[in-house]
Amino acid sequence: MRVALFVTCLVDAWAPQVGRAVIQVLERLGVTAAVPLEQTCCGQMHVNTGYPGLAVPLVRRHVRVFAGYDAIVVPSGSCAAAVRHQHAGLAASAGDAVLRRQAEDVASRTYELSEFLVDVLGVSDVGAYFPHRVTYHPTCHSLRVLRVGDRPLRLLRAVEGIDLAELPDSTQCCGFGGTFAVKNAAVSAAMLADKTAAVRATGAGICAAADASCLLHIGGGLSRLGTGVQTRHIAEILASTR
Repeated sequence: MRVALFVTCLVDAWAPQVGRAVIQVLERLGVTAAVPLEQTCCGQMHVNTGYPGLAVPLVRRHVRVFAGYDAIVVPSGSCAAAVRHQHAGLAASAGDAVLRRQAEDVASRTYELSEFLVDVLGVSDVGAYFPHRVTYHPTCHSLRVLRVGDRPLRLLRAVEGIDLAELPDSTQCCGFGGTFAVKNAAVSAAMLADKTAAVRATGAGICAAADASCLLHIGGGLSRLGTGVQTRHIAEILASTR
């Protein structure tokens, strides 16, 4: 099986350790993943900000870069959702039937990390060890668009030494929403305050999630409050060993 890692631009720029962690987990499970160097942004930012036409060239690049792989693994619910639920529609709106079919094909082979581990590889225990109290925030796109369900939690529950604490009102958005946090700062801040309060109520020292973008937002809020609570992408926890 030829596997590729779609790193995502936010991970590449802000959290490269997440990409490395994904590779470590996959290699531990006997999977070698390529990291195509020509990959760029999926175009989600352009679409969500109201400029879908500017995302079409990015869709063209994406389908070209990831053609030929049996599976494309993404450590981001939002970017995986963009590939699976936006790309074909963008191509159709541009009147490009060939690109639409190519986008549908790539979308059918694109998996958020927990989906790939649980559904494709058929594993929930990846041999991780993480002796810390952790709470898990299910990000909006992974929860509502991809519908990953309890896959991330199944992976975390199998981690040796972990103390997994349930997050109150876990399905509530953290308030990031990409440019939403910039354009609607007051609302975003109020949502973040609720989320950080919920995290603190668990007594966990680590808040985990499957999207680096949401962790960036939540981590900033926790840091400004001086809580000492850290954030970790689920891939980082799964990559940890004794």
